[in-house]
Amino acid sequence: MMDIKTYMNDVGQCARKASRAMAKADTSAKNKALTLIAAAIRRDADALRAANRKDLDAARANGLAEAMVDRLTLSDKAIATMAEGLEQIASLPDPIGEISNMKYRPTGIQVGQMRVPLGVIGIIYEARPNVTVDAAGLCIKSGNATILRGGSEAINCNQALAQLVKEGLSGAGLPSDAVQIVETTDRAAVGELITMPQYVDVIVPRGGKGLIERLMKESKVPMIKHLDGICHVYIDDKADIEKALKVSFNAKCHRYGTCNTMETLLVARSIAPQVLPKLAELYGTKDVELRADDEARAILSGYQHLTTATEEDWRTEYLAAILAVKIVADVGEAIEHINTYSSQHTDAIITEDYTRAMRFLREVDSASVMVNASTRFADGFEYGLGAEIGISNDKLHARGPVGLEGLTSLKYVVFGHGEVRE
Repeated sequence: MMDIKTYMNDVGQCARKASRAMAKADTSAKNKALTLIAAAIRRDADALRAANRKDLDAARANGLAEAMVDRLTLSDKAIATMAEGLEQIASLPDPIGEISNMKYRPTGIQVGQMRVPLGVIGIIYEARPNVTVDAAGLCIKSGNATILRGGSEAINCNQALAQLVKEGLSGAGLPSDAVQIVETTDRAAVGELITMPQYVDVIVPRGGKGLIERLMKESKVPMIKHLDGICHVYIDDKADIEKALKVSFNAKCHRYGTCNTMETLLVARSIAPQVLPKLAELYGTKDVELRADDEARAILSGYQHLTTATEEDWRTEYLAAILAVKIVADVGEAIEHINTYSSQHTDAIITEDYTRAMRFLREVDSASVMVNASTRFADGFEYGLGAEIGISNDKLHARGPVGLEGLTSLKYVVFGHGEVRE
């Protein structure tokens, strides 16, 4: 049997060594690695689909939930998006070495800040094989080394992708150990990874609530994380009805198993009789269960899949064809509800009233706040970051989709001319 502690210690040592080489790598080498990996993904698309089919067959045989199977599936579009994401990252400005905020001090010295890599980033995730490529790409461009621990359900696809990443790194003259996949599915490897501050600088967990709660209790390494995605759409009484229908349907039904999917719909009281029956007709085409408060239930009384909402529904991330629905008096009550029950991930208002829109943007305390747009846009690729390493609900260091800058830090740099402190 593999000695997990020794194995993870070796992985950590290799990552730390590789991180020093990555920190000084020039932009052209990093971009070359990214374009080589993208080309390899397109070249080996058939092999990646075959590896993914093995994972999907095993997942279904093991009774994996449909939301997780959806995350695990590597479609043609997903493969193309992975390659495109890497090329987009390559086209972005390299943040490393950038000096900003330069100012002269009365003593004659110049003080500024230089952007530098974080070092070694450990990423723990479930199901989604695209995370392997997104995370690798962002870490390469930001000059970091990374240790990737994907879920056992995606082991075949992740290993196939890891080989392509290593191929691209080597082809660009960069250390192949800059991106390492943990090869064991033993959960003890996670316990080691999160307790190696001598090798790992930051942990990014991308998984279910249970995983992240465990890591919050056990990790000795700082984390960039979000616990869950309880996202809201509020339809204001100054909303354009067609926009409201389009956005509210997409926010819930585009995909159920993602953290930026709407879980609670709030509707202004005066517009609810006009908009809710039309929305119910749309949700009915997808057999969405509506868990509604008493006012909304009275309006939706003829809807087939209707149940009574409880207090717990306002606090639940369903990741399924279930939607909580509540009537509120106005934008003020909507904001109060969101700030009480939201997980501070993504929340949206549908309104044509500029003043209300700006109030919503200012007062809703979430990582992404939107006006007249689907919550499903809360994504690094959609935000033009190339990809994301995760979404942070935290307020320190990084918040929202975490792209290149979120994987860097700032250090002070000082330029002098022989000055000494008196």
